[in-house]
Amino acid sequence: MIEFKPVRLEDRAVIERYTMPSGICNCDLAFANMYCWQAVFHSAWAEIGGFLVIRFQIDGGERIGYMQPVGEGDFGPILPLLREDAHAHGQRLRIIGLTDEGRDTIRRIVPCHFAFESDRALEDYVYNADDLRNLAGRRYQPKRNHINRFTAEYPDYCYEELTPDRFGECMALEREWRKAHEGHTSELCAEQRAMQRAFEHFEELGLIGGCIYVGDRLAAFTYGSAVNDHTFDTHVEKADTEFDGAFTIINKLFAQHLPERFTLINREEDLGLDGLRQAKLSYHPAFLQHKFAAICMHPDEVACKELWMKAFGDDEQFADSFIMRYYSRRRMLTAEAGGRMAAMLHLLPFRTELGRTTYIYGVATDPAFRGRGLASQLMREAMRLIAERGDDAALLIPTPGKEWLREFYGRFGFAGDVPARFVSADRFDFGTGDAAADRAMVWRRDSSVPLPEQLTASWHS
Repeated sequence: MIEFKPVRLEDRAVIERYTMPSGICNCDLAFANMYCWQAVFHSAWAEIGGFLVIRFQIDGGERIGYMQPVGEGDFGPILPLLREDAHAHGQRLRIIGLTDEGRDTIRRIVPCHFAFESDRALEDYVYNADDLRNLAGRRYQPKRNHINRFTAEYPDYCYEELTPDRFGECMALEREWRKAHEGHTSELCAEQRAMQRAFEHFEELGLIGGCIYVGDRLAAFTYGSAVNDHTFDTHVEKADTEFDGAFTIINKLFAQHLPERFTLINREEDLGLDGLRQAKLSYHPAFLQHKFAAICMHPDEVACKELWMKAFGDDEQFADSFIMRYYSRRRMLTAEAGGRMAAMLHLLPFRTELGRTTYIYGVATDPAFRGRGLASQLMREAMRLIAERGDDAALLIPTPGKEWLREFYGRFGFAGDVPARFVSADRFDFGTGDAAADRAMVWRRDSSVPLPEQLTASWHS
């Protein structure tokens, strides 16, 4: 098993020996982020075969993940070592924060053994530093107008370097903001604890910050650190919302006061929050830094993915998304032939207007084994399980254009042609890819219950 060490202040030099020249813009590779969020993610590091590897606890939970190895050359040879380390902890290998190039490396070395997905909510917004420094051109006119209104309304404002004597005011401003938005300040949240740790070791972490005062009142503050030699990461940006335009002006002035060697500025992710997303997009990022997650698939997942793509013709990205988000071996029925998975279907839990409803999804047979009754075998088993569980209803969507399927599913008690809409937290497309074609056939425990004019199916794990 690999010997990982907790991230400590004295480890900064060796860790940055890998991250600074890497060119990777992922904010999670900023040493200050690793150290300040240590209480949540329990980040640890190791040097393996000329690469830096960071291991951490995903979302602060029990699952462990490994950041993309950082170093020169091809990290493929160390993947087996990471897999062994994960297995020693009773887990599968999960690699987090992969760049496009990192994902392609794994695909090349171990094709079909990993599933990949990039969560849009976790992608970093990376900007040309000069764009934020100058706000030039027509597309930044609204930002310049906002700043002009701020300077006209608060002519006594000033920009100051963030120094230790101002840390107390910054924490107080953050507490008041959180109190107004969340209604409590009795316990420090994870972000506040990270800020506190940053202020306790500001200089040692290589942090740079700035603040805006209106008179003697703190209106906004921000700070961050280098991700690599040319990319600066803004870790925190807070403002008193009573001062309209405070966010806009500190963003610009802070960028202007950064060392010129920083040609890119990472302003981190939007966490899927619509307001934050629109705010970050309004500054016109140069690019979004993809952060792919990869899981080393179990044999049943590999077989499911291969059959899915062969039967439906969906691209690899869609199959990976399903496997990483919703696949469960206990919810899949399979039939084997020729020593491999030849047919499958998935029993997914939803709630509809009819009550507890199973969605029979991804019914597929390998073209080489069609005509052997495998789908009928699986459908009979599915209906037996649905009846045993006492579900109120089941639904499925026959493949559009294959009308003979309606007769096939009719033999198992399915009827109707009802428009269906699926609701899940991540808006995964459980339908056909064409909402207009998502018309469901329905089985009801009580066939006297009328079918609704439309079915709304909400994920219910």
